[in-house]
Amino acid sequence: MGSAAVLTASIVSVAILSSCGEPATQSATSGELKVFAAASLKESFTQIAAAFEQAHPGVHVSLNFAGSSSLVTQIAQGAPADVFASADQTNMTKLADQSLVSSAVPFATNKLQIVVPLDNPAHVDSLADLAKPGTQVVLCAPQVPCGSAAKRVEKAAAVKIKPVSEESNVSDVLGKVLAGDADAGLVYVTDALAARGKVTAIDFSEAGQAINTYPIAAVQGGKNPEASQEFINYVSGASGQRILKTSGFGAP
Repeated sequence: MGSAAVLTASIVSVAILSSCGEPATQSATSGELKVFAAASLKESFTQIAAAFEQAHPGVHVSLNFAGSSSLVTQIAQGAPADVFASADQTNMTKLADQSLVSSAVPFATNKLQIVVPLDNPAHVDSLADLAKPGTQVVLCAPQVPCGSAAKRVEKAAAVKIKPVSEESNVSDVLGKVLAGDADAGLVYVTDALAARGKVTAIDFSEAGQAINTYPIAAVQGGKNPEASQEFINYVSGASGQRILKTSGFGAP
């Protein structure tokens, strides 16, 4: 093959790889990349960050996980962040309305599932069982995406759940069930999957009425805009999507 043909083949290869949403070659990005992500992304984003660092040796990804509404407050108050990944569009819009993030890209979907202790002491089998008197149920607070989703499924099922506590993020809901402090909780499918073998997960049909779409965006004024865009591309690209799918997330 002549040198011109080799060059042409190389250009085509780069174009194909770039079209997948991931950098085709090592870039000059380096330094710390601060990623603020919804608590339900902890397992998947920890894996994605490690893979991204391996592909970009000069970059160190610093992860901050919390409820999306808490992260919005932190960013709005000036906390240093380069990337924000929310568990719903509502909280991303709060920052967009203040011109604090760039255009957001949807990268995953998620829905709720009931989790109970392995011995299921309250004999919970359905969403309606969560409304039975005496059943100790833990939910996310309404301002948190998983709490907003819980309100939507309650409406869809025409049931009213009276939680014994409302948590600031989905990880704390799961933690209460794991600790035996609740008979049941509403968490994301991904959280239930991460805790497999430690809790029993129960599907319910109304979950389809409250599917959350996860968006990701660069934070305006972030210290590492080049790495931010490459991370967003990585999450949206083939490698990131494989990790998210394995963690139980749906396609955006």
